[in-house]
Amino acid sequence: MAAITASMVAQLRAKTDAPMMECKKALTEADGNMDKAEELLRVKLGNKAGKAASRITAEGVVVASLGGHTGALLEVNCETDFVSKNELFLSFCNQVANLIAQNNPADVAAVGALPLSLEGFGPTVEDVRKGLIGKIGENMTLRRFKRYSGGGQLAAYLHGVRIGVMVEFEGDATAAKDAAMHIAAMKPVSLTAAEVPAELIEKERAVAAGKAEEDRKLAEAAGKPAQPAEIVAKRIEGGVQKYLKEVSLFNQAFVKNDKLTVEQMLKAAGTTVKGFTLYVVGEGIEKKQDDFAAEVAAQVAAAQAG
Repeated sequence: MAAITASMVAQLRAKTDAPMMECKKALTEADGNMDKAEELLRVKLGNKAGKAASRITAEGVVVASLGGHTGALLEVNCETDFVSKNELFLSFCNQVANLIAQNNPADVAAVGALPLSLEGFGPTVEDVRKGLIGKIGENMTLRRFKRYSGGGQLAAYLHGVRIGVMVEFEGDATAAKDAAMHIAAMKPVSLTAAEVPAELIEKERAVAAGKAEEDRKLAEAAGKPAQPAEIVAKRIEGGVQKYLKEVSLFNQAFVKNDKLTVEQMLKAAGTTVKGFTLYVVGEGIEKKQDDFAAEVAAQVAAAQAG
């Protein structure tokens, strides 16, 4: 039995991008023969997609595709930040974003049916996704996308790979790009206060009411008179109005010049923002908190058992 060294494992991992423990198993089975181990991995990799498919994907990237008046913003998730930097994973994400911009799929399922070949996997996006799960060793999911094709001008801003913004506008491209950067920094939920979702307003109203109730209890404990109900109601509504200004794009103070609102900055540049999409990687996904030491111990135990 040939001795399997760490350098051999690293060499096979570099050639295949397969997980370290899978490389070691393949080399052991192949008695140290690198070519045979690579063949064994390529046979086995297709089965790994099913094993990984249930794992949480809270990391990942946001990518953008722009071409004239057509564009797409796409979030693709994976399990670890390490894989979000993998060149093959990034190539897949960018190619899928381009396909969305070019083909106008109805939903994520329709994206999966689009034609794509990569690294010998295909002939659809979904086939490539499954193949890459096996090759890279992590689950990955196409989470959401937004496609623009209404004829307006488009600007995109990516803050690294974790935050992406696409803006539909008319007017000056520099002002639109500034608005996109502002959106990435300040994360508004709508263009105007009137467009803030009702559920968010009610949630904020409940928070303001809860704070008012806490103040009433503190006053009571201190032997002070409670404020009249109409004053309390005005305080609650004032809190809601303050919130609406804070989360609506046009009302926010512009990050590059806080003496202007975003609306004033755009008006001065003769620019109108018609809509925007903001994606933050993993937003709303419950991220699994792993015990790294336990995970390594489990991998070692599995390797010994295998």
